[in-house]
Amino acid sequence: MQVLKFLVVDDAAFIRDMIKKQLRDAYPGCQIVDAPSAVRAQMLLKSQQVDLILCDWEMPDMSGEEFLRWIRTQSHFKDVPFIMVSSRGERDFIVKAIQSGASDYLGKPFKPEMLITKVDKQLRKAGKDLSTPGRAAGGLTQGIAGASIAVLTGNNTPVATAKPAKDTTVAAFSFAAPAAAQSGATSAGKAKLVARGQAQLNFAGFSTTCVIKDVSLQMLSGIIKREEQVPAILEPVVISIFETEGDSVARLNGYVHSIQAAENRIDATVLKLVIRFVDDDPAKLDLLSRFIEKF
Repeated sequence: MQVLKFLVVDDAAFIRDMIKKQLRDAYPGCQIVDAPSAVRAQMLLKSQQVDLILCDWEMPDMSGEEFLRWIRTQSHFKDVPFIMVSSRGERDFIVKAIQSGASDYLGKPFKPEMLITKVDKQLRKAGKDLSTPGRAAGGLTQGIAGASIAVLTGNNTPVATAKPAKDTTVAAFSFAAPAAAQSGATSAGKAKLVARGQAQLNFAGFSTTCVIKDVSLQMLSGIIKREEQVPAILEPVVISIFETEGDSVARLNGYVHSIQAAENRIDATVLKLVIRFVDDDPAKLDLLSRFIEKF
């Protein structure tokens, strides 16, 4: 297999590191350059050629769509495969990306095999040789949980979480509708839960509703109902935070920092989890700040 060169563009270092690891697992010996912004990516491309570009949509200064349109006007890059990677999975966004010149679209969060399947497809269409005895397909199934914790957390040692006190509000909460409580809850309890809001947690392959217990610019802690699929430590997630009225406040990227049973029993139906945010986009952080003020 020829030496492949990739460009990864995302304002979140966590996402860039995750994609780079998955590419290195799938394409041994490949070269990867990365950029925290489309403006920086433009500067990098002035001095080098790449075989494929993976780029986020929502970034400060210049969006992924604007960067894509610029790419397609450059004679050296107009035919380079470009995969748009975004937490915006709505049909309108996908259509818009393809119309702007994207070769493919990958929604966040995603499993490693989803990423590599799309990259493989675009590289083959571009005539690249992918055959090599050293290519380790087994590395694709490790996912983010198989990566170095030091890499994924920016060399920050996770802080141990103290054993929580029993939460008496969990049993009274209904996950069926935003900020709704079962009829057996007290009025004061209802008011407290309504003020806290909810978040939709989108993992690769499943989604769940989270009752927000605490939130800051760095992390969110909350409770979720235990279902057939349970998120794993370090698993990527896209968080859509909602206000009391049900309006979306912000959509952020993050990963599961910790998860534990809310009850001291093996068949606990409610789980507590902490999610760390990884976005550096000032616009997203501003929206989150406004939500925190109301929280």
